Amino acid sequence: MNQKKLISLIALALLTTGGCETVNTTSAGAVGVDRKQQMLVPSAQIEQGAAEAYEAELKAARDKGVLNTDKAQLARVTTIARRIVAATPTFRPDAAGWNWQFNVQKTKDLNAYCMPGGRIMVYSGLIESLDVSDAELATVLAHEVAHALREHTRERVSRAYAQQLVLSGAAAVTGVGEGAANIANMVAQVTFQLPFSRDQESEADQIGLELMARAGYDPRAAVTLWNKMAAASTGGGQPKFLSTHPAPRERIKDIEKNLPRVLPLYAKRS
Repeated sequence: MNQKKLISLIALALLTTGGCETVNTTSAGAVGVDRKQQMLVPSAQIEQGAAEAYEAELKAARDKGVLNTDKAQLARVTTIARRIVAATPTFRPDAAGWNWQFNVQKTKDLNAYCMPGGRIMVYSGLIESLDVSDAELATVLAHEVAHALREHTRERVSRAYAQQLVLSGAAAVTGVGEGAANIANMVAQVTFQLPFSRDQESEADQIGLELMARAGYDPRAAVTLWNKMAAASTGGGQPKFLSTHPAPRERIKDIEKNLPRVLPLYAKRS
């Protein structure tokens, strides 16, 4: 029996005992994202872990004197992010009530992330090195917000637990009740090291396109943004943002296929 099938059987066993939840975390939207997701870890645990992981990142940046040093950059990120956030109820109404946070870290790295619950960080290198337009910056923010809306971190952590169950041979839910510190470590690991799956990245691209279009940002900027990313990846060293993302050329083709679905939404805002 291969590992994928074994994981599915374990998930099925957990589902029948109440340990696994099959959900669709968002509405489909105009882009039609409707994949069912299996969650082994309660959302409350992920939320607590994300809060701890994010605070640790803020403290580290603050201690180094690199947190929100450029007020103009922070204001720009905050303005664009708030417009994206205003569009999130299209996919899940509860997101409007999240405790959204927006911060900028001064670093040459090209990266950004949105931890569960709406905890956003943008690295200044992404803004400066790529000389991004507002719409291109909206592409990055909307993509990362989409990961949070779809609870991809929770899903990724759940898969990691399923794999642990396979390796340990455990057949109960006891392993899911990990402490908050361990969950925080796993959230950080997913954010900075472990890649999201192809399905998750595709969903973030699709939902991100719709979010930015509904927020009044031209979704065609997603193509120019990823072209810039592709150019940066050939200039000596891969941007951090690409270490957990598929190759830009591959996703550009998929983005171009989805543009006809979201351009009418942008036209209504123009």
